[in-house]
Amino acid sequence: QVQLVESGGGLVQPGGSLRLSCAASGFTFNRYAMSWCRQAPGKERELVARITSAGASSNYAASVKGRFTISRDNAKNTVYLQMNSLKPEDTAVYYCNTKLVVVDYWGQGTQVTVSS
Repeated sequence: QVQLVESGGGLVQPGGSLRLSCAASGFTFNRYAMSWCRQAPGKERELVARITSAGASSNYAASVKGRFTISRDNAKNTVYLQMNSLKPEDTAVYYCNTKLVVVDYWGQGTQVTVSS
C-alpha cells in the first residue's frame, strides 16, 4: 500500500532553517509528481511546493518562493523540502502528498514551529 512518512520537523527560531524529508513506498515513485502542503491552526491546507516526476520542474506558493526549495532523490524514493529564512507564519503541520490517477495520498504530517 502507498505510504508517505515525513520527518525533520521541529522548533526553530525565526531566520533559521529546517529540512523536511518524505520517504515514499508502495508505488513507482519516479513516475509521479510530489508535493508539500501545510496547514496552520484554523486555516485551510495549502500547497507549498510541487516537483515533477523527474525533478525537472518545480513550483512554489508565493509566500515561500525564494526561501524554500523542493527536491527529490528517485533512487531513494524520497522528496525533500529545504526551508530557509523561516518566519513565524511558516508555523504549521507539513504534509507530503502525491496523486495517483484520481486518489490523493497524504503522510501523517510533521510539525514545524517557528518561534523565539
